[in-house]
Amino acid sequence: MNDAAPRLPGGRKAEIAGYVNRLGQVTVTALADHFGVSADTIRRDLDQLDADGLLIRMHGGAMSNSAVPWHDTNLSDRARLQASQKDRIGRIAAELVQDGNVLFINGGTTALSLVHHLSNKRELIIATNNLALPVEINPEACRDVYVIGGHVRLSGRVTIGPVAFASAISGVENDIHVDLALIGVGAVDTDGFSTSNLDEAAMLAQMAARARRVAILADSTKLGRRLFAAIGDLAIADYLITNEQPNTELSAALSAHSVQVLTPDTPY
Repeated sequence: MNDAAPRLPGGRKAEIAGYVNRLGQVTVTALADHFGVSADTIRRDLDQLDADGLLIRMHGGAMSNSAVPWHDTNLSDRARLQASQKDRIGRIAAELVQDGNVLFINGGTTALSLVHHLSNKRELIIATNNLALPVEINPEACRDVYVIGGHVRLSGRVTIGPVAFASAISGVENDIHVDLALIGVGAVDTDGFSTSNLDEAAMLAQMAARARRVAILADSTKLGRRLFAAIGDLAIADYLITNEQPNTELSAALSAHSVQVLTPDTPY
């Protein structure tokens, strides 16, 4: 696409992101031909768009965020998706946490983004299936960290299994309850919250059922979508924390179920 007037870099980058998202996957050569610029220029643009979390930079080209299935990508790749948006979500979620709280924090990069904003908290007790969390959390913020679940899913560095502990002394399984569950999910629509894995969905539902308050964490790419495994309807949540206001239909459904939506623009 060769325009007579020069295109501003910002505008070109936005067009590149949109073009890649429409096609799913595009090579550097194809992008250079389409936008009438050099391959080196395209590479620089793709590097910046990847850093901004707007697409996935690959060898020889780029791939749309939506074209990358969650279960087929590792944690480091997913961490680059919507990175700045997830950081803002994590900052908001941390505001709900009070010193001395008992928390559930699940696996995934959106929930992990919260951990970096808990450094100023104290005396937290955290139960998690997120194997990356113990090495990311500020030790001064926590009194104890417990890892729950059974088998390990290596690609996501999470455990999947029951939300309970067996006593080291009696061997009897102990149920647990928490003040606040902070749960990152794969999709949110008017029917509720969902993810791509049945066992994970069951685990997240157990987390929500054992919490006095539930905050669902989901960046805007998850809104208006539905995945294979249902976690629960909208009523299981007290809060939805996201980076943009949901559309009118989803906003109405959340309001009908008394779910408070928190975004960077929400006064609270």
